[in-house]
Amino acid sequence: MKTQKFWLVKSEPETYSIDSLKKDHKSLWTGVRNYQARNFMMNEMQVGEPVLFYHSSAEPPGVAGLAKVSKASQPDPTALDKKSSGFDPKSTAEKPIWFCVEIEFVEKFANFVALATLKSEKSLRDLLVIQRGQRLSVQPVTEKDFLHILKMGKSLA
Repeated sequence: MKTQKFWLVKSEPETYSIDSLKKDHKSLWTGVRNYQARNFMMNEMQVGEPVLFYHSSAEPPGVAGLAKVSKASQPDPTALDKKSSGFDPKSTAEKPIWFCVEIEFVEKFANFVALATLKSEKSLRDLLVIQRGQRLSVQPVTEKDFLHILKMGKSLA
């Protein structure tokens, strides 16, 4: 039996926000063009695992809500779509390079957890998203950090 993992995905809210996911209910997490992030989706993310939804390049950036993995890895269809910003001419239907998972909306946090708040919590000092230079759009989170952020997001400030 595999151990459950916990994840954080980043999206610019102008491109796709927690409200967009709430409206759509589910979405393929497409367009990721980093091999390490792709490998997390392709090899590690499992159906049912919880996902923190992080708004990046926002003012302020931070964790906006909760989702879960609803479908396992599959080839990213945007890699084959010439009209998509995620198009990759080296990727083919026979030999896909890029993969994605589907995520499903769970809830929007009552309390947006800003990056500055995450950084101020000593117990979260190892959280990848607060590390200098960490730009991965899909990243693992420890269970301890996940539960701490979940509690922060659900508490009414």
